[in-house]
Amino acid sequence: MKSLGHILAIIQKDLLTELRNKEIIMSMLVFSLIVVAVFNFTFDPGSEQMQKTAPAILWVAILFAGNLGLSRSLSREYENGRMQGLLLCPMDRSLIFVAKVIGNIFYMGIMQMVTVPVMIVLFGVTIGSFAGLLVLILFLGTLGFAAVGTLFSTISANTKSREIMLPILMFPVVVPIILAATKSTAGLMNGDPAGHIWAWMKILIAFDIIFTVACYLLYEHVLEE
Repeated sequence: MKSLGHILAIIQKDLLTELRNKEIIMSMLVFSLIVVAVFNFTFDPGSEQMQKTAPAILWVAILFAGNLGLSRSLSREYENGRMQGLLLCPMDRSLIFVAKVIGNIFYMGIMQMVTVPVMIVLFGVTIGSFAGLLVLILFLGTLGFAAVGTLFSTISANTKSREIMLPILMFPVVVPIILAATKSTAGLMNGDPAGHIWAWMKILIAFDIIFTVACYLLYEHVLEE
């Protein structure tokens, strides 16, 4: 319960900071909507090609918009010595990782709540009764992406070129997660058999577990460095 209290306190601090300036959420929203709008003008309205590429475009928007949010969420902790204050708190430093992952999932979730409906309308994608499964796939993809991104954004936060270093470090690692999430989303939108969708979802779940546990164990050492 004490650890849970520490996690909630960090999340509350981050949310209150974000509510004051809305910097992370607004930048992610604007970027993701721009990506969706640009690709919408690339294809003919209602074309089959547009609908087939919709899953990939969705995850491209999530990937790059999420990169903006991850970079900013950790870099502002080093402003005015905020991270030093967290490190001086009498708690397990891995709890900082848990709180940051939950916060980043929350930011990305808000972005997806706006971006996904806009994309469905613009691209003419039919979800039907599979909306719940789509939400699950989005959550699983976001979980793995946020876990890896939190670790690498902490590494790159102290560098002068953190906006460049973060994608260079993170994108090669999250390829399995993005690939499995894209294939699962494509299978769902294209009406593929449940077995095909579940096969990719199992890969996504496996990499989520591996990356989340590995990043959790490594995070304390990253902070020490």
